[in-house]
Amino acid sequence: MPEPVSTAPSPAPLPYATLLAFTRYVDRTGPAKANFVGGLRKQRASRSGFNPHGQLVKALKADIAFRTGGRHLAEIVDVVKPRWRPLYETLVPGTVSFLHSLGDLSTVELAQTHDALGMVGELPVKINPHLGLRYDDGRREAVRLHFDEQPPSQEALLATLHLMNRQMDQVLPGADPVLVDVRRGVAHHRDPAVRADQVERWLAGEAAAFTAIWSTAA
Repeated sequence: MPEPVSTAPSPAPLPYATLLAFTRYVDRTGPAKANFVGGLRKQRASRSGFNPHGQLVKALKADIAFRTGGRHLAEIVDVVKPRWRPLYETLVPGTVSFLHSLGDLSTVELAQTHDALGMVGELPVKINPHLGLRYDDGRREAVRLHFDEQPPSQEALLATLHLMNRQMDQVLPGADPVLVDVRRGVAHHRDPAVRADQVERWLAGEAAAFTAIWSTAA
């Protein structure tokens, strides 16, 4: 006899966010927060999602590693699929500006970073930098890239830099977190005047609301 087919519903996905998703969440207000979390939950359940920026990051890393001054970034526009070409034409100039801001590339090299899972309250948040940098003078940086049309808000900056910094022993020990606004070629660093305990309390409240919305989302 054939085995009976189970009709039991699949278990609901547990609350979880990437660093990008969580910082986009804290940047929203009112009903937009609930709509955003509901969309994330459905995406997680269907295991859908695509990263269109992967080739740009690889080209940037290649220009740093081989000290080619932007040649790989210039070439990538003609390599990506036609549907992504307008996006890359918009992103490449600012990425090249960031590359040039690093100064003499003979004094910079890529550093290995590791993803980390940080608990914000009861919400697991994946901390995943795009690249690490090591300078001849001993400095290290763990870099996240911001690709959105709008510059990162103050809330997004605070959340991103704080969460990266609190997990830095796992991500890249001894490094400073950096968020690069790719379209404008601007690198943002932590403000030493900001109190980490206040940011932590704020993010814990945001995480609790995120978890509550996730649990009630249809």
